[in-house]
Amino acid sequence: MSLIDRILLGPGPCNPYPEATAALAAPLLGHLDPEFLRVLDETCDRLRTVWGTTNRRTLPLSGTGSIGMEAAFANAVHPGRTTAVVAVNGLFGQRMVDVATRYGATVIPVEHTWGQPVDTDKILDAHPDPDIVAAVHAETSTGVRSDIAALGRAVHDRNPDALLIADCVTSLAGIEVAADEWGIDIGYAGTQKCIGVAPGLAPFTVSERAWRHRNPTPPTWYLDLGLIGDYVSGNATGGRTYHHTAPTAMIASLHAGLGRVLEEGLDAVFERHRAAGERLQTGLQELGLELFAAENHRLPELTTVKVPDGVDSAKVRHRLLTEYDIEIGAGAGAYAQSVWRIGLMGHNARQERAELVLAALARLL
Repeated sequence: MSLIDRILLGPGPCNPYPEATAALAAPLLGHLDPEFLRVLDETCDRLRTVWGTTNRRTLPLSGTGSIGMEAAFANAVHPGRTTAVVAVNGLFGQRMVDVATRYGATVIPVEHTWGQPVDTDKILDAHPDPDIVAAVHAETSTGVRSDIAALGRAVHDRNPDALLIADCVTSLAGIEVAADEWGIDIGYAGTQKCIGVAPGLAPFTVSERAWRHRNPTPPTWYLDLGLIGDYVSGNATGGRTYHHTAPTAMIASLHAGLGRVLEEGLDAVFERHRAAGERLQTGLQELGLELFAAENHRLPELTTVKVPDGVDSAKVRHRLLTEYDIEIGAGAGAYAQSVWRIGLMGHNARQERAELVLAALARLL
């Protein structure tokens, strides 16, 4: 079995776009090379388009999507003075609670049943005037989409100075994300899902409102957005201040992956994800399987399905891997053995991929 023939359909890294892979293999540029700085600037412009924002501070952070989560709270929380209401409807909402707590926020978790979307009214009822409201747009652990637009309107109607933090790791470049229109103040994502690039960067955006209210001296040097921004976007005098050695190959790969997405067109990419996810979910139900996520809130790019009674989850996933070179993911948390997570993201968001996994599952089950 050749690893290059393996089809990754799990919730984690998926098969990247060929253009992104080719960019990783290109000769390396230095992190201060003028050509690399041009690529970096263009990458930030492309990220603005994908995020749906004009935010000047839109950039790729050096680290996976989890670095984005940590940077969001590290820079938004003023230890001992910040109250954060965090929606918890899956594993990554739980992680937000943990990270915000570690950075000194008073955190109010709002628990939801896993598999259900975030309830805006429950968030508003949790605290009359929080400094931060945080939620996951596309919950990777459950395959559920939440209405961040409605949440953003509600939060900012009540308090224009409150900050909305949105985890868009599994949504960016797969389904619509409109940061400015929805009122997202800090958004973060990963490269390894719908953007179709190897893991290693966290696409990140910060609104002017979040910048005004940020902690100017966060308890982390590496994730200080003031320092990073002076390197990526330039300082007040227009020059760049060295902060850290940028992962040049990864940024070149992200540049290429975003170029692939924008060349196809965001609307076409969203439609491709929708059609592939619909085919997979319809086919799974035709096989007699039950979907896990709430109806009308299911992500097209990440499908969660209940493991049938009497079926050994690990054994089926192992046979998919060894007999078909198909890797799908187990569930998360309490659902680790009772749910499968199947990703059709980026390059994998194609109906033939859906047909392949349906045929393999039909034979194995």
